[in-house]
Amino acid sequence: MNEKTEHLEPISKTKLKAEADAAQDIGKKLIDLPKDRLTKLDLPEALFDAIKEAKRLTANGAIRRQKQYIGRLMRDIDIAPIVDQLQRWEGKHNEESAKFHTLERWRERLLKDESAVSEYIAANPQVDSQQLRTLIRNAQREEAAQKPPKSSRELFKLLRVIAEDNNENTTELDHQLI
Repeated sequence: MNEKTEHLEPISKTKLKAEADAAQDIGKKLIDLPKDRLTKLDLPEALFDAIKEAKRLTANGAIRRQKQYIGRLMRDIDIAPIVDQLQRWEGKHNEESAKFHTLERWRERLLKDESAVSEYIAANPQVDSQQLRTLIRNAQREEAAQKPPKSSRELFKLLRVIAEDNNENTTELDHQLI
């Protein structure tokens, strides 16, 4: 007997079932992806067609069978690159949420704390300070009069534009707020 064959143990049915379920779960995520992201994954044609078909189906039984078929197709390919890309996209979503929350904290702080305006202007010298102060003042007036937060939304848009203009998107002050 060869030494290599001696050390190989048969894969248990439980492990095979777990791998099949994992492949099917990834298939479910692929079905939920928009078409533009799906095309970026460079999937085998049969798998891509099966996913498109699953998106088209409406009957629950048919969808279930199609998901099983997708899981079966995924057993024959290396799914590591697909999983990596899905995780990157999910991470990007989390990163965008974090940026959104940072901007939201800045807006709240600018509306509540007068010294925050000076800090923000110091950290972002390119900002039009007059426009910033006007939006803050108007947002405070709207809040006091219980009017719709039009200026507050405009302030958020301005903060977002400034953050996008700063290629790094985070300053030391952002990290202090977190």
